[in-house]
Amino acid sequence: MPLLSLKDITILADGLDHPECVAWCPDGHIYAGGEAGQIYRISMDGNITQIASTGGFILGLCLDGHGNIYACDLKHQAVMLIDRNAQATVYSNGSPERNMVLPNYAVFDRTGNLYVSDSGGWHENNGCIFLITPDGATRVVSTQASAFPNGMALSSEGADLYVVLSNLPGVVKLPVEGDGALGAPQSVVELPGAVPDGLAFDAQDGLYISCYTPDVIYRLSANGELAIVVEDKERTTIAAPTNVAFAGPDLTTLVAANFGVWHLTQSKMSVPGSSLRYPVLSPEPTILYGSL
Repeated sequence: MPLLSLKDITILADGLDHPECVAWCPDGHIYAGGEAGQIYRISMDGNITQIASTGGFILGLCLDGHGNIYACDLKHQAVMLIDRNAQATVYSNGSPERNMVLPNYAVFDRTGNLYVSDSGGWHENNGCIFLITPDGATRVVSTQASAFPNGMALSSEGADLYVVLSNLPGVVKLPVEGDGALGAPQSVVELPGAVPDGLAFDAQDGLYISCYTPDVIYRLSANGELAIVVEDKERTTIAAPTNVAFAGPDLTTLVAANFGVWHLTQSKMSVPGSSLRYPVLSPEPTILYGSL
């Protein structure tokens, strides 16, 4: 029995260009991207403003404490930095030894290191995880989580990086070691028959897993119990929910980006989300790889 019915889900914002990802910012807005490079800012009452465009194809995105946006761009094969003047530049396109192929999701740790999943090719088992330090230097920190690494989330204490492996299919966690390095992946949950995509933690260490297919959002409790949060067999409201994020001042609104349609959905949750990290990088990010 799902934890929520479709009657508990409402459309927050409609008319977006196939949003893949969604992120909450303490400035009181939700941010999402579009498949033509659009960067959207959405208020909690559903007002949509396109604030920038990379001209690419936006997958995952996150924000720092300055309000800069870091967007994984499929077309440009790079993490793009969109500053507060809406200027888009290449933040990183990989390390000196390895270029990014399919940068999919990005998440900050407390010190300002940015982890980026590079999915590689579908069923080619050649994905990796990059780490971009606050000075912009980029290196590969894992090639073991290689089965199409996708959405990611850090545990509440930052001791483990949880990673969706869409081709496993399931979720693994990698211990965070010194200098941002990652240890060997450990299985968290497998989801046969699904294509998991996004992750988000709540304040009770419940892990929300959104799936590209079927149209389901799961919650894995801290003690390993897997429950369906919501499912939509008709694909009218929840349709390919690729990413989820907790939003609002109290982080009790679960927002889902529905890639199969043109909208974000929202639902009120009894357990708030876990606070994300918005590091204040000082000095502000240095652009090392030029501009578009």
